[in-house]
Amino acid sequence: MSNAPDKADRLLIRNLGAVLTGELAAPLADADTILIENGKIAAVGREADIGAAGIKRVIDAKGSSIMPGMIDNHSHPVMGDWTPRQNQLGWIDSTLHGGVTTLVSAGEVHLPGRPRDVIGVKALAITAQRAFANFSPTGMKVLAGALILEHGLEEKDFSELADAGVTLVGEVGLGTVKDGPTGRKMIDWARQYGMTSMTHTGGHSIPGSSRIGADVVLEVDADVAAHMNGGPTSLPFSELELICRESKRGLEIIHNGNMKAGLFVLDVIKDVGALDRLVLGTDGPAGSGVQPLGMLRLVTMLASLGGVSPEVAVCFATGNVAKLRGLNDRGRIAPGLAADLVFIDQAMGGGGDGVLDSMALGNLPGIGMILVDGVQRTARSRNTPPSILVPETHAA
Repeated sequence: MSNAPDKADRLLIRNLGAVLTGELAAPLADADTILIENGKIAAVGREADIGAAGIKRVIDAKGSSIMPGMIDNHSHPVMGDWTPRQNQLGWIDSTLHGGVTTLVSAGEVHLPGRPRDVIGVKALAITAQRAFANFSPTGMKVLAGALILEHGLEEKDFSELADAGVTLVGEVGLGTVKDGPTGRKMIDWARQYGMTSMTHTGGHSIPGSSRIGADVVLEVDADVAAHMNGGPTSLPFSELELICRESKRGLEIIHNGNMKAGLFVLDVIKDVGALDRLVLGTDGPAGSGVQPLGMLRLVTMLASLGGVSPEVAVCFATGNVAKLRGLNDRGRIAPGLAADLVFIDQAMGGGGDGVLDSMALGNLPGIGMILVDGVQRTARSRNTPPSILVPETHAA
């Protein structure tokens, strides 16, 4: 927003409803107030304990609930706020209006004429990483430059990329590397140089991709078994169960996949006791389009159909992703972390008694305001249904 205040201002958020922390061990906080200083959360608690001395600006939540900005663990940006997959402009800005404040690239695979040689894929990763480090549509934090694995890459290439600032490896299987031994060797190199990685899981997704089954997923041992519910075509349930029970890495459910398979994966993960390793993404933009509300829809679907509470489902899209990706500065509501915050409330006209009950019934919440690094980036979302309660900003 053009009139966004300086993030160095101290900001007090008062009169909060539920505070969804994004922390699986304690998904709800006993708090009604958040203090923000220099774009970071300074305190979370009761206003009587925090106090308001020296505060210049106040957001009166009017009873709205609040959650961390969601982190889409699986996106496919290219360059700028444009996607050639659907030839659509402004999809990143629109996604922020869906409550997502960080996008993590799974590979800039949709770039027209994408290079497939070693020099080209390295150049693409570095360019994407550096471009999005300098470009934040409406404040969106885009972690881009996910290396697409091609035959011919050597250990020195991973070292060079890490030195250049590349921290991600895209889905194993989207490039020419599709087998277990080669994938494992390259993922080991990536891990050695501090990069997080993922592997395609499921049937063919785009021309040139391949089916990646449980045997390859387990052998490659990437940090995330991506789109366990298919991207978009799911593996047989027997293979999904094998991955859930044998892998010790992150397990991902996506919006653009097979939701029946997603609910099956969630049940197995619960049985295994691995909810702390469950992360969410959209896998968009994709053939199924751009889904600005994809993450919010996925959280709501899991909360209404998967036997988990809304505040727990939110953790899969926030704190769990932050921990798996080493994003220690965001994804939870706690002192010292970035004030990437989304105000939510029950949508007008729907069933339920408050926002959490409404989400448990399958209704999307309405978003009343979004902050990124303590700076207001949206008022009421243009994409969600209108929230009943809407926060107001004013001078202290």
